[in-house]
Amino acid sequence: MDANFTNPILLSIPESLESNRLLIRAPLWGDGEAVNAAVIESIEELRPWMPWAQTIPTLEESEISIRRSRLQFLERTDFRLLLFLKETGQFIGGSGLHRIDWQSRKFEIGYWVSTSFSKQGYITEAVEAITNYAIQALQANRIEIRCDSLNLLSARVAERLGFTLEGILRNEKCDVAGALRDTMVFSKVRGTEF
Repeated sequence: MDANFTNPILLSIPESLESNRLLIRAPLWGDGEAVNAAVIESIEELRPWMPWAQTIPTLEESEISIRRSRLQFLERTDFRLLLFLKETGQFIGGSGLHRIDWQSRKFEIGYWVSTSFSKQGYITEAVEAITNYAIQALQANRIEIRCDSLNLLSARVAERLGFTLEGILRNEKCDVAGALRDTMVFSKVRGTEF
């Protein structure tokens, strides 16, 4: 990749990657149905942490969200990624690289998993693969994971993968109920952690 490029839309970026058990890829038209089913199954676990999971989406809303994400991927403004089991092709969750700053090459990783696939190491595996993808394919200089200080499962993913807890931003954000919450900020930085 040319260090002097000025527009990320010119970048040739792989649309999929694999880990041991997962195919991780950009959204495609038609993925809304699988995402919708997983969100419906997992709504109670997602609701406390995910602003987008406050109501059960319709199938149409899920497909619209997928199509918007596809366009954002092509525009290089956000990289939503879908997680599928390689063995069966079943959709199990979502992740991605968000809040992209191309000038500094900073990315934030977000993630969620369908309830029936939680606590099986899939998210740790996916985040590790996406971190490597950001480092290698996107030449990341900084990768962040941010989570509510009460979201211990999310924080454990960052800790397991060697992300450094840089600090806790106090009263930084309102939770889904509108109460002020603290945000944990984890990172990996080029030259230090990779």
